[in-house]
Amino acid sequence: MSRQPRPAARILLIDPAGRVLMFRFTAHDRPPFWCPPGGALESGESYPAAARRELLEETGIDADPGEEVARKLVDFTTIEGVAVSADERYFVVRSATDRIDTGGHTALEQRVMRSWRWFTADDLARHDEIFYPDDLAELVASHAEISA
Repeated sequence: MSRQPRPAARILLIDPAGRVLMFRFTAHDRPPFWCPPGGALESGESYPAAARRELLEETGIDADPGEEVARKLVDFTTIEGVAVSADERYFVVRSATDRIDTGGHTALEQRVMRSWRWFTADDLARHDEIFYPDDLAELVASHAEISA
């Protein structure tokens, strides 16, 4: 199967209590799953610029994403049914609040990202639904010090 390249930026958004924000995705063709904020780069956009844009669109928070802390190469099928080879770059943003504004979500995001929550490391360890990346707890612990 031929896969389209999909450069993407993901944000490990950490609240004042040391929890990481995750969105729950529901799609007709797979079980629900959770992901941190982020998404595909727009044409000509850099990874840091995409991280800042996606953070603002998905959470209402306008913040400098800082330096890239991790890179993941992964193949998957998007919710729109497109087979992709993703080059995901991760950034850590510390928020002064645990309040987010999802008013900037696209129509697709409004349809498939119906809920969100803040996770502690213990929450991630005990959670019974799929989350991506699958090593999120380790990634966040090594770069962001989330709370237990």
